[in-house]
Order: sequence, then C-alpha cells, then structure tokens
Amino acid sequence: MKNSLVQLFLFFSSSLFAQNPPGINLVKESDLKKDVYEICDPFFRGRGGGTIDELNAAIWLAEKFRSLGIKPAGDHNTYFQYFNLWRNELADRSNISINGTAMQMWKDVAVSQLTNVSLDAPILYLGDPLLIDTAKIDVKGKVIALLANGKDINLDVSLPTWRYNRYIYAKYGSVMVRKGASAVIFLADDIAEHAWNDAVENFRRGTYDIDGGPNITVTATVPVIWVRKSKGEMLKNGATIKANIIVSKYQYPSVNVVGVIPGTDPKLKSEYLLLSSHIDAHGVRNPVNGDSIYYGADDNASVTAAMMASARAFVKYPSRRSVLLVIHGSEERGLLGSRYFASHPTVPISSIVTVLNGDMIGRNHPDSATILGVVSPHKNSTELVNMAITANAEGPKFILDSAWDAVNHIEGWYFRSDHLPYARLGIPALMYTTLLHPDYHTPLDNPQNINYPKLKKMADWIYRTGWKVANAPVRPERESGFKLER
Repeated sequence: MKNSLVQLFLFFSSSLFAQNPPGINLVKESDLKKDVYEICDPFFRGRGGGTIDELNAAIWLAEKFRSLGIKPAGDHNTYFQYFNLWRNELADRSNISINGTAMQMWKDVAVSQLTNVSLDAPILYLGDPLLIDTAKIDVKGKVIALLANGKDINLDVSLPTWRYNRYIYAKYGSVMVRKGASAVIFLADDIAEHAWNDAVENFRRGTYDIDGGPNITVTATVPVIWVRKSKGEMLKNGATIKANIIVSKYQYPSVNVVGVIPGTDPKLKSEYLLLSSHIDAHGVRNPVNGDSIYYGADDNASVTAAMMASARAFVKYPSRRSVLLVIHGSEERGLLGSRYFASHPTVPISSIVTVLNGDMIGRNHPDSATILGVVSPHKNSTELVNMAITANAEGPKFILDSAWDAVNHIEGWYFRSDHLPYARLGIPALMYTTLLHPDYHTPLDNPQNINYPKLKKMADWIYRTGWKVANAPVRPERESGFKLER
C-alpha cells in the first residue's frame, strides 16, 4: 500500500511539473481546423445570439461533447442551460424632424442611445468640441449638438469602422450628459461617415440583457442622436428638433452548453477548472465583398475548438480536479451567457477554482499572443498568472504583449469577454487572446483566414495551463484586496 501511494505521488508530481503533460499529443492541428470549419458552417448563419442559428449551433456542440466523452453538466442532466435575454430596440413608429423636415431614420439620422422621450426644443450648436471650453457652457436642460472629432482619440489600435461612435460619446457626449443636457446630437465627420452603415447596424439592434441586469428597463435618460454630415447646416443658426423616441422590449431564448470531465482525486474531484468560450458570433449583417454571414471563426470558433482539444486530452488523461467546459451563449450581446451561469451555476460557485477563458486566438503574428488578467488591477491571482507564464515558457514560447491589459487602453478589452463575471466574484481568471485584427466582426473572419499552426500553439498553451491548475495540490490563491477599476 505504501509503495502504491509513493508511485501515485510520483506520477502526479512528474505529470504536473513535466514540460509535456500527458495529453499534449492529442491537441492536433487537424482536429482544430475541422472543428473551426464545422462551427462556421454557413448553415449556422453566423450563430447570432438569441437566434435559432445559435440554438442550432448549441445542438451541434452538445453532440460533439457527447462524442468526445464529455458528460452533461447543464440543467436536468442535459448539456444545456437555457436562459432568456431581453432586447430593447427603437420602435418603427419613432420619428425625428429638424427644422420641420422629417429625417429618414437610419439613413439621415440614427439613435445610438435609447430612452423613451419626446423632444420639441431648440438646438444649441456647439461645433467642434476641441475648440470650446465645456466648463463655461451651461447645457442644463438643453439639446446640444457637437461635431464629431477623433483627433485626440488613438485609433491606431482600434476599429473605427464600428466602434468610433462609442469613443466619441465617451470623450465628449458623456460630459454633456453629466452637465444636464436633455439630448446630445453628434454631427458625423468623415470617419463617422465611413463607419455609418456598420454603426447603424449596431444601433438598430438596441441593447440586450438578462433578468436583473441594467438593460431590463431602459435606464438611459438622455437620447444620443447621430446626424449625417450632409445635413450639418440644418443644425446651425437657431435650429429646432422634434422627436418621438419609443423603445420596444421583448424576449429571446439563448443557451449555454455545459459539460464535465470528472476528476480522479477522491477529494479534489469536487473542485473544477472551468474552460470558457462562447457560441455566438454576429449573425447576418451588412455584406462585405458580397458575403453577409459574419462567421466568427477567430471570434470565437477558434477558442471553442481549442477548448475541445483540451477536452480530448482530459478525457484520455483525467486530472485530479474535474474539468467543466462552458461554451456561453450571447457573449456578443453583453456577456449574457457567462453572467447567467455565474449567477446560476450548475455546480457550487465556490467549487470553481479557476476560469481559463479565450477570445480570438488564431490570427496576427505567429510568435505573439497575450493573456489578460496579468496587470493589476486586473490580476486576481499571481499564482495562476505564474502557472500560465510557465506553461508558455515550456511550450509555445509566445512573445507576450500585456499593453492591452492596461487600465488606460482605449479598447478596455478586459471587460469585454466571458472571464469577467467570474473575476468579479473573485474567482482566479485569465483571458487568452492573439488580439484584434481588421477582419474582426466582419465576414472576413472566416475559417480560411485562421492561422492553424498558431491556433495549435495557443491550444497547447491553454491545455498546459489547465493541466497545472487541475492537478495542483491546492487551488490558485486569490489576490488579496482584488478590486477592478470599474
């Protein structure tokens, strides 16, 4: 008996600290490529969150789990955890007129921030926000208009074709709202004009949430309206606006796909390493080069395929702790699936020792990558970070770029993926990524454009880290005093 215990200890010790964990050869480029192509099949029409296409993809994924030997861990001994999401959108009967002239919604004007409101007021045109001293201007109770100007916004690392309006509002519009403006109008500049169709596609979809979230009821009190550059002269010299903005609200179904690979240790198998990805992409939208399906190959089929690669290894060579795979629904709608699972877990939330999440891991330079959750205040476990860095050094040896983890990074990407709801609960969490690229959220994010050798290296890295966590004698320690900046 004593010799058996010694042999068992030596096995786990050598497996945990060896450079190559036992299932590393089961992480195969051929499997990753096959899975990415199947997830991105045109039949799933871009897997839009809250659509039948997302549900069809979830059924495919559950069958994949079953075929790999992953056991169901959703509700009622199934692979599924269904939830409802709420959508707020601009009602068709909404209308806007400037100087008595009716504006065509989405063509002449667009509403980017929703609230139920009627306006009949003069417009205070302030012009270029870089040329005015907002501290000296009384805007309380007034409808104000500003010219969009991205001069002081670093767009080198960003994607102005669809996020520009958010940066403009954050920099200039939010100040006006805090000062009491009753509505904010932005006159489009050249960048906003170039981005108009993509931005409008997002505006039209409105806001989404789950029960208990801030968007269940429309909490904004001030509407934000964008006006085309060609209509700019209408906003000047004593212009007036009449608007009736009406918000419609209704529900959609969405789903998390949840499976488990039981651990082997009599005590530690009741604890879980959670491997996280998301099912959904952006569905069918504006065509690019004649294609309107937003396949989401990098975002996020690449990660789902990598998590299944880890699952193949863990099924063949189980770890001491159990491994929980959660492929979240409706991430693109506002992290709704992960927020739901974090508040309605199918295992005790205290038993989840670590979350390894990924978002876009198959593009850009073959030798570079990163993890978010490494730089304070985002770092919530030094031990987990050290495991991940050690795993990188043992295997893929990526050059790591931590700049995107900084508090002042314009993208704020730490707050935009499924590790976040778990990190907010204090659970040690990391997000693996190879960063943004120009095909992000377009039909060009397709299986043909994935770098599959790089994807294999990323999948290796995730599995190596997961093996360390799942076999460590004690769970990674949480950072004392961990608190996110927002």
